[in-house]
Amino acid sequence: MGKYFGTDGIRGQFGGAHINPEFAYRVGAALGRYLQQVNPDTPQTVILGRDTRVSGQVLSDALTQGFNSQGVHVHDSGIVPTPAVALAIIQRQADLGVAITASHNPSTDNGIKLFNQLGHKLNDATEADIETLIDEMVFPSETLPLPQATEFDGASLYIDSVRSMMEQNCLRGWSIVLDTANGATAETSPAVFKRWGADLHLLGNNPDGENINAGVGSEYPIALGEAVRAHKANIGIAHDGDGDRLVVCDEKGAIVDGDVLLGIFGVHALRTGALSEKTLVSTIQSNLGLDAAIKAAGGRVDRVDIGDRNVAERMRASGSNIGGENSGHIIFSDFATTGDGLLAAVKIIDLMRQLQKPLSELVNEVQLFPQQTLNLIVAEKTPLAQLRTLTDTITAVEADFGEEGRVLVRYSGTEPKLRLLVEGKHEEAVSTALKAIERAARNDLNVIDS
Repeated sequence: MGKYFGTDGIRGQFGGAHINPEFAYRVGAALGRYLQQVNPDTPQTVILGRDTRVSGQVLSDALTQGFNSQGVHVHDSGIVPTPAVALAIIQRQADLGVAITASHNPSTDNGIKLFNQLGHKLNDATEADIETLIDEMVFPSETLPLPQATEFDGASLYIDSVRSMMEQNCLRGWSIVLDTANGATAETSPAVFKRWGADLHLLGNNPDGENINAGVGSEYPIALGEAVRAHKANIGIAHDGDGDRLVVCDEKGAIVDGDVLLGIFGVHALRTGALSEKTLVSTIQSNLGLDAAIKAAGGRVDRVDIGDRNVAERMRASGSNIGGENSGHIIFSDFATTGDGLLAAVKIIDLMRQLQKPLSELVNEVQLFPQQTLNLIVAEKTPLAQLRTLTDTITAVEADFGEEGRVLVRYSGTEPKLRLLVEGKHEEAVSTALKAIERAARNDLNVIDS
């Protein structure tokens, strides 16, 4: 992570050091300067979109003023899902896309996600160059001109694009519970499903600027399952605040694990020859049961570090066309350049229709390994390589497990925590291994709490 950029753009509490109007102006100006350096001979165009947070408009205005200061043309989509910004870049041949959102975070936070001219999230080197330019920019002391932007209906472009994936009224007779998290998908996702004739039961569809992700959406799926049971729905669908994640529950109201969902997509793509390179890309966080299911279907899982940007980069490098995180970021690169919760929902529904099976049957394709986790609050993040007892214990556990288990030990990127994860075929062995690793960590570190 850089000075300002984290795993997915810049994010923080609104009014804090990095998420405020003055900083947003500097970011806009820095991005404008960067675009001029990359391609100085042509006019520059940026697509701008935001979620429903009350702070989104003021940050949008400040970013626009920063872009204006560098002569960059801004096309403002207003409130749209993050994947709609990525789509608009390609459709309008823009040079950059900006989504103002803090994703699944509470309304008090906000953030800035960036996409290049191909609709891809920026790499570390580009973010570092932009950070240098941000530090060079100065917020003007005089009154700024009003922000100048062209209104652009990115929502309709996105709706029409997704609607085209299935025929009109194809979901007539379907009952669907849809939770849009009081966020950016509150208008777009219902419009798509209504076109297909589904009987919709909506949750989290009344955004007021302050209730985004507040007890609704992908982070709070309990009400989703309850509503599915109450309405006897075929499926429950939940987005996060900016619409790039998906959480689903089956017709019985049971939440489907993100790795199971990934596995369903991968297994059936392998069976039809649709998984490029016979490779599904996931992260180090994914359950080994995913690997076992994909291997049994004739494919392999390629793992990368946590972050959907890392997944997308590996997919492009390896030629794979399906990948994602168990948090619900799922990428279908044949159809989109980034994670898209609505697209992923369409894909699972289309699979249910093709196979004429309920989701409760499809989940049997993937059997997850028992997994246990523990977070230890530590006084200091001593490099793991220096923790001899811990590293020796991890090595011994991994040797015992062989290919039937794994250990993941890492520090949190944002908190003073050591995260422990142990996975294996047998629950008792997993529990014993986790206790051994915890003892070793406590021996090597000053653990405050767990």
